[in-house]
Amino acid sequence: MTDVLTPVLTDNWDQDRSWTLAAYEDRGGYGALKTALGMSQDDVITAVKDSGLRGRGGAGFPTGMKWSFIPQDNPRPKYLVVNADESEPGTCKDVPLMMASPHTLIEGVIISSYAIRASHAFIYVRGEVLHVVRRLQRAMQEAYDAGHLGQDIHGSGYSLDLVIHAGAGAYICGEETALLDSLEGRRGQPRLRPPFPAVAGLYASPTVINNVESIASVPSIIGNGAAWFSAMGTEKSKGFGIFSLSGHVTNPGQYEAPLGITLRTLIDLAGGVRHGHELKFWTPGGSSTPILTDQHLDVPLDFEGVGAAGSMLGTRALQIFDETTCVVRAVLRWTEFYKHESCGKCTPCREGTWWLVQTLTNLEKGIGSEADLDLLLDQCDNILGRSFCALGDGATSPISSSIQYFRDEYLQHLREGGCPFDPVAATVFSAEGAAS
Repeated sequence: MTDVLTPVLTDNWDQDRSWTLAAYEDRGGYGALKTALGMSQDDVITAVKDSGLRGRGGAGFPTGMKWSFIPQDNPRPKYLVVNADESEPGTCKDVPLMMASPHTLIEGVIISSYAIRASHAFIYVRGEVLHVVRRLQRAMQEAYDAGHLGQDIHGSGYSLDLVIHAGAGAYICGEETALLDSLEGRRGQPRLRPPFPAVAGLYASPTVINNVESIASVPSIIGNGAAWFSAMGTEKSKGFGIFSLSGHVTNPGQYEAPLGITLRTLIDLAGGVRHGHELKFWTPGGSSTPILTDQHLDVPLDFEGVGAAGSMLGTRALQIFDETTCVVRAVLRWTEFYKHESCGKCTPCREGTWWLVQTLTNLEKGIGSEADLDLLLDQCDNILGRSFCALGDGATSPISSSIQYFRDEYLQHLREGGCPFDPVAATVFSAEGAAS
């Protein structure tokens, strides 16, 4: 089964001191940078376009197309900002990538900045992961010392300065315009669009914002060619991606595979659902994506396949839950998170997530009637599509999908006057989820 894996970004993770410049260059690191510097900026953008690389942060927007939106006739400076906030519950791919191979990201930053003609780049990292911040800072210093960053890189005439910026731990700063406000020193809240960041982003200048994995994929595309990358994956979802399996699987972890692989295959690679249990439900892209069930084991994990199944590929954070898990309790925990992390800018999200928690708490305790399920769906309807950013939409996704697939379980709570699931089993999951 292991022949279905495509270790590219994860290929050097098991190398001795893989995070150092010496280890990275031993495996051909920064070779793609030298190739890119011998190309025109437009040719680099074309190569990324032709590869079919789509954003790996959740939305799946074509990366090369996003780069081409930068108006080069604008006299203001151009900026590249890497979104390394990674705060979606269940998402855990960017942090290990930056820890194991920070130079993969930094090389991608230099090539991407060169392509869009930016002379300054920023990596915005979630502040709680201080170990990652320190590792990136050390890798950045190594890159400066080696001449990969700074003035006149390798005699090309191109210069780039990089800043590693630690955020203060707000989930909302994963939203790209809220990230920009935070980077500028203001409270992180989403901006009204238009204007879009490509026209007026950081410091009101043209800005490209990409996820860590998107930028880290660029060196392999330049080094191996667009055709090499596009030969993997599916027709509309090209290339490979890191799939993060957590929860009730025998061997949780990161599995790098072509887009279009199925959960059934990934669970087999992970040693199956934990012994003696069976899959109940799962998230394809973190907690803000609608949940799926064992009926969807063979859905292709690409943007189109998961979308057709009624969910979103998102960040490929595959949280696996077996039959011991209470759906109502799991959804309540996620909703409590979104209520806490709402920035408060818009009424539907600020007030709506509070009411969602109140209603779900009562249902989890077995208080209320079946009519409260319709009330809950009505609350979701008043938030979905009406909040200022996607946080509100994400908060409703697990609720509406859980009622769609597990309405009887909600009713069981009402019939029995509380949660019918063994609290010990729930504790077991919490411990395993934390360990993974």
